[in-house]
Amino acid sequence: MPPETTVTPAQDVIHNIGYRPYSGPRLGRAYARRALYSQSLRGAYGLGRSAKSKVLPMTLFAVMCVPAAIIVAVAVTTKMDKLPLEYTRYAILLQAVVGLYLAAQAPQSVSRDLRFRTVPLYFSRPVERVDYVVAKFAALASALFLLTAAPLLILYLGALLAKLDFAAQTKAFAQGLVSVALLSLLFAGIGLVVAALTPRRGFGVAAVIAVLTISYGAVSTIQSIALSRDNTDVIGWLGFFSPITLIDGVQTAFLSATSSYPGGHGPGTGAGVLYLVVVLGLIAGSYGLLMRRYRKAGL
Repeated sequence: MPPETTVTPAQDVIHNIGYRPYSGPRLGRAYARRALYSQSLRGAYGLGRSAKSKVLPMTLFAVMCVPAAIIVAVAVTTKMDKLPLEYTRYAILLQAVVGLYLAAQAPQSVSRDLRFRTVPLYFSRPVERVDYVVAKFAALASALFLLTAAPLLILYLGALLAKLDFAAQTKAFAQGLVSVALLSLLFAGIGLVVAALTPRRGFGVAAVIAVLTISYGAVSTIQSIALSRDNTDVIGWLGFFSPITLIDGVQTAFLSATSSYPGGHGPGTGAGVLYLVVVLGLIAGSYGLLMRRYRKAGL
């Protein structure tokens, strides 16, 4: 018979490879929300990204500011007694630049998260749906406000340099800031809702441009036709169907702005209240639609 063999029991060995649990402070949802807001705002101007990503937003920012600098130079050189352009009119005249910026940055803010399915990763941390939506909404609105308020600041400083009336310029500057703040909130909401419908950035860009361009073009055309037929009463009501004409109507009614409607037939104070309600309703509605969109996108 073969000799008996002794079987030694296997012994488990624990190897210490250096992993340690996190023992630092738990910063929570508020910190995560602020971090997401800061990252999204920086990304809207290409900061923290490649040099290629900075070209378009910085170029559009410069395009927004250069006309203001030229106006200031002319006003100071020729010693004008007032600026040749109202603060409230500036963003309206340069709406194409604002629209291009929105079309480029709204999809960049949300479409990539949808395309690469990183939204569930956000929600696996102490970040809830409302935190994501609020951070993205606030970041894009802040980026638009910087884009539209910076040239107004240049105009205001130039007006003071030209020794124009301080009180009048300060009041007009404040009215301009209120106008672009409303514009930024409205445009950010609309842009994010449209961009969040598709994970494809190119489709998002085209959709945002289409919404802004088609609505404004259709409203302006019909308003011009109404003016040519002396049907001026309908001109103000047509302004409800385009984001930029909505802002124009609000600032005409409440901010002493000159209307850009054909023939200058902007809404009065009574209709202006309805304009303001519609603007605020669209902002709130955009927020609600984003919350609904990310109820499914976060799964």
